[in-house]
Amino acid sequence: MWKYEKKLQYPINVRRKDLKMAKSILAQYGGPDGELAASLRYLNQRYTMPDERGKALLTDIGTEELAHMEMVSTLVVQLMQGATTEELKAAGLEGMFTQHDKIFPTDANGVPFTTSYIDTTGDYIADLESDMAAEQRARAVYEHLMDLTNDPDVLAPLAFLRQREVIHYQRFKELRNYYLNNKI
Repeated sequence: MWKYEKKLQYPINVRRKDLKMAKSILAQYGGPDGELAASLRYLNQRYTMPDERGKALLTDIGTEELAHMEMVSTLVVQLMQGATTEELKAAGLEGMFTQHDKIFPTDANGVPFTTSYIDTTGDYIADLESDMAAEQRARAVYEHLMDLTNDPDVLAPLAFLRQREVIHYQRFKELRNYYLNNKI
């Protein structure tokens, strides 16, 4: 199906600690429009696609979203590197630290990931429409995150991830149009 290469899809090497940014980026780790929700949504929806073309696309994008989750977690951990307990408290990360040390699937507000984020209807057209909207929401979150920093070590991977959301939107739109035009 796919081959896991033990390297990030885009290199991440954050050199400056920024705990507030780390907390904000958690939105794309365990938030409703984050990478975990997207990967599980698409990997679940692939089984309702009417043909191999749809199943393949949902599998490809779903597994790529897992790679993005790995990138997001790497960003968070690197941004927290070397933080003291006092710094974690000041950034509002003491709860995360207390229960999980570095990272756990929550959103930027500390709300835990829930499977209610994995929206799926079993109707492949409705699901593809929802997937397109999810990609647009994720793109918007990445743009908001980019507005919160001027660190090039953080901006570059966020820009990469934002662009992948645009590409995923386009692929979902192409598949939806294919199904509609061919009355599948």
